[in-house]
Amino acid sequence: MQAALALARRGRGRVAPNPAVGCVLVRDGCVLGRGWTQPGGRPHAETEALDRAGAAARDATAYVTLEPCAHHGRTPPCAEALIAAEIGRCVVALEDPDPRVAGGGLDQLRKAGIAVDLGLLAESAAEVNAGYLMRLAAGRPLVTLKLATTLDGRIATKSGESRWITGPAARARTHLLRASSDAVLVGGGTALADNPRLDVRLAGLEDRAPLRVVLDGRLRLPLTHDLVLRAGDQPTCLVTRPDNDRARLEAYRGAGLEVLEAPDDAEGNLSLEAALQALGARGVNDLLVEGGGQVAAGLLSQGLVDRLVWFRAPRVIGGDGLPGAGGFGLDRLDATPRFERVSVAPVGEDLMETYRRVP
Repeated sequence: MQAALALARRGRGRVAPNPAVGCVLVRDGCVLGRGWTQPGGRPHAETEALDRAGAAARDATAYVTLEPCAHHGRTPPCAEALIAAEIGRCVVALEDPDPRVAGGGLDQLRKAGIAVDLGLLAESAAEVNAGYLMRLAAGRPLVTLKLATTLDGRIATKSGESRWITGPAARARTHLLRASSDAVLVGGGTALADNPRLDVRLAGLEDRAPLRVVLDGRLRLPLTHDLVLRAGDQPTCLVTRPDNDRARLEAYRGAGLEVLEAPDDAEGNLSLEAALQALGARGVNDLLVEGGGQVAAGLLSQGLVDRLVWFRAPRVIGGDGLPGAGGFGLDRLDATPRFERVSVAPVGEDLMETYRRVP
């Protein structure tokens, strides 16, 4: 199952709206076939493993990280494929909460006389597909907020200078985060100030192209901006208010951008919850947020950050620098968003800390 989970991780950032699944077929201690969900979500992991095993799959044990699907889509159900291959046993890490599956795949296998074991390394399997599970449960992607700051939490000097606070190793790790995400989001202010490319520039992973998302309620992004001009090279989405000028919205669409609409919240700002719901409806499982401070503050204060990846550089800017997150308006410690630390690791001269939100 550990091997199947490692295979499943290969699909992260490439298979949405599908889950990333891994499958290993074994008999008498020998691996007969292995597979993982392919880019675009098809073929599925089980099909890939069965194709590699061929006739040898008969009486084998299939280790699958998520319940085999039981519904007809663009391909036949994986449960039926496993039954047709006459495997003897299926070990499944996690039941699929998709209403089209939800135990149906396991039932099909059992009715066909195949022994089924459920729950092996379920917690690890849930982490691999945390974004998929979040989208099914809450209608929104799993949100990972990435911050790169000084030791005192500053992302820029008072003049706005920010390149580069962290070193090349930390920046390379950020590209790896992008490669395993379905979409990368920035606020309109960050798009204007930093002109980010939001692509993956790592050797061997250049073909990874997460959806680029800009939150821009007032349509400040110029049609001459690089994110607009390169929309044909990498999928790009603008999330804005529904009452904006229709002609300007059509101009963005004409330039190749996808436009999603979200209403204002009670304070008159573009609703972050509604924006996330719109991305969830589009099929985004894993969303990486890279800035800026106001977007970070809004997501944190509303409990919408599920994972936090914080790169800390061994520098200090001081109180007149720009903070990584804007003000929350909090006056009580018990109202602060809380996280538990998952890992700490040196990355070049910087430190990378990973956190998980405490419910």
